[in-house]
Amino acid sequence: MKKIVEYRALLGVTKTATLKELKTIYRNSMKDSHPDAIADEAERLAAEEKSKEIIAAYHFLVSIAPETLEKDKAEYTRITTSTNIADFYYENSVLYITFLDGNSFEYFGVLRPIYIKMVNAESPSRFARRHIYNEYIYRSTSKLVAAE
Repeated sequence: MKKIVEYRALLGVTKTATLKELKTIYRNSMKDSHPDAIADEAERLAAEEKSKEIIAAYHFLVSIAPETLEKDKAEYTRITTSTNIADFYYENSVLYITFLDGNSFEYFGVLRPIYIKMVNAESPSRFARRHIYNEYIYRSTSKLVAAE
């Protein structure tokens, strides 16, 4: 969740930002801090770092945008209801799940006690279907997408 908040603050958007708004803000931000427009070497390096952060923030926010998730909802539902978990791990409030068919997803804001319950569950796949898949913000890591 911290990553989401930081990226939204960097681009100055709210939770309800549409893909079109994200794209406009991204393009304007890149115009303002594009390294090719700066002559001074030190300033260019700083602008390059800032532009990398802006690019990462934009792609991340696009991948968790409601429009992106809605577009892939049918496939996501098929994967989470019919495919079992191959592997999963937890790091910094993010649950990483890889499915037997090769798809993988990140779930943000998962509390440690929920992860512990999943580890101790008789069937992690069934536990995730009931308590993870439809409860947390997620994004596909097997096919990261950008706005079209």
